[in-house]
Amino acid sequence: MERASAWVARFAHLIPPGEVLDLACGAGRHSRLLAGQGYSVLAVDRNAESLALAAGAGIQTQQADLEADNPGQDWPFADERFAGIVVVNYLHRPLWAALIGSLALNGILIYETFALGNEQFGKPSNPDFLLRHGELLEIAREHDLQVIAYEDGYVNDPKPAMVQRICVIKSRLRPAPENLRLI
Repeated sequence: MERASAWVARFAHLIPPGEVLDLACGAGRHSRLLAGQGYSVLAVDRNAESLALAAGAGIQTQQADLEADNPGQDWPFADERFAGIVVVNYLHRPLWAALIGSLALNGILIYETFALGNEQFGKPSNPDFLLRHGELLEIAREHDLQVIAYEDGYVNDPKPAMVQRICVIKSRLRPAPENLRLI
């Protein structure tokens, strides 16, 4: 089994109590991390075999192809349902508004995926699946999300890649500094 992303592990403790969505969960490495921290996790992926690997204590699985037919139109999750949403190595831009709409007030979104420049290291290399420079910051601004942390650049672990990652909170007020303690 792959280990959880260091980015997700670093910020998962900021998610308030409640249900967490692990979108495009794959074999569930982040679902297991979150369930191990006491969260109720909904692991969603379109691949049934991956979901079978993701299943476990504290983890409910749901098979869904969110890119089929009407992307973003058939979003199956209620507004402000999730205390946290984790997305790693997945990008489908038409889902942004629905995804953020499902994040509860004071909820945390942790997002990490490949960025332009990754084509020099292998797949994904299609620009449709690579974030433009600063794109996650633009999304945060457009949806009035408070940025807790952001990175955009080269990583060599678990393999050489160009990535962009962000941790944001959906808040109308600026949280007290002690509630955003970074580890």
